[in-house]
Amino acid sequence: MRLSVLLSLLPMVLAAPATEKRAEPAPLFTPSSEHGLVADQYIVKFKEGSSLQAVDEALTSLASNAHHVYEHVFRGFAGKFDKETLEALRSHPDAHFQVEYIEQDAIVKVNAFVEQTGAPWGLGRISHKARGSTTYVYDDSAGEGTCAYVIDTGVDATHPEFEGRATFLKTYVTGQNTDGNGHGTHVSGTIGSRSYGVAKKTQIFGVKVLDNGGSGTFANVIAGIDFVASDAQTRNCPNGSVANMSLGGGLSTAVNEAAAALISSGVFLAVAAGNSNVDARNTSPASEPTVCTVGASTSADARASFSNYGSVVDIFAPGQDVLSTWPGGQTNTISGTSMATPHIVGLGAYLLGLEGPSDPQALCSRIAALAGRSLLSGIPSGTINAIAFNGNPSG
Repeated sequence: MRLSVLLSLLPMVLAAPATEKRAEPAPLFTPSSEHGLVADQYIVKFKEGSSLQAVDEALTSLASNAHHVYEHVFRGFAGKFDKETLEALRSHPDAHFQVEYIEQDAIVKVNAFVEQTGAPWGLGRISHKARGSTTYVYDDSAGEGTCAYVIDTGVDATHPEFEGRATFLKTYVTGQNTDGNGHGTHVSGTIGSRSYGVAKKTQIFGVKVLDNGGSGTFANVIAGIDFVASDAQTRNCPNGSVANMSLGGGLSTAVNEAAAALISSGVFLAVAAGNSNVDARNTSPASEPTVCTVGASTSADARASFSNYGSVVDIFAPGQDVLSTWPGGQTNTISGTSMATPHIVGLGAYLLGLEGPSDPQALCSRIAALAGRSLLSGIPSGTINAIAFNGNPSG
């Protein structure tokens, strides 16, 4: 879809008789914002089953203002709109023009802390029932036949640890087509690098939605999700696709719906619970029930002091002092639920390679069923006490 060829419809909308307008304007949501709202920028969500023609018509006079067009699992668009245009979109009279809701855009950031160099312990932990092992035990299928999408700051695909299995696939950050931050490369390494990865034979695809400072917008995140849902259908991934979102912000209906749509398309999605030591139910995408939400644990089998918690958390995984890949052929040790999440995405790819294709929600349930129970300290009431385990028979 080319925005430059879209012509005029909204001027007619503004002139439409008041009697033709829908009974109630489409809801306008303001997300709770941990990192701030984006002034005058909105995400327009169309109802399920709306045609692309309806989206085209809505965009007619917005060609210079629409930043993203969502054509796949999340139907709609995002951009900067003045108050008059916003109200016209909410009250469009045509029956086939079905705006479900509009949500103000908000800032989203990575969930990581930079720390001093330390030893890689997470792989040993997820392949043993008890803590303390420095040996990673895994089946040599190692996620073969799977694809892993990293919706983040990008990936340094030239890092030798990826052995040619990584691709910087897409950017939604204007003027930035490398991982100038490092977060996405670190996450990718935990998923599937040679030395630090859980699934050492998976194919890694970086989708950049966060800038080199580690921040972005919900609109960019939705664009990345929508892209992955479409792209995954074109890849040769016979055992299935997984996706990682080690990012988060305030509660957002639009982001949660986009994440749920990605799950419905058949892609397993794990997301970071967040690093604010609060209940994750008030953050997105962690609060979406259909995703696999990941909290962080320490090498001492405690909930990391920063890790969010609550009933929406599905699993805990190593997230403190995690050693992994860094741009320029380097390594780095950082902490956060950002680092816990790729352990679960890698484990998802590993199990798909070992056991065959699975429904995304069933895969999250499988990971939870394998997990070690009641081993972690510092788990609040109402939060699952489960640490990831890959099922190593010698455990």
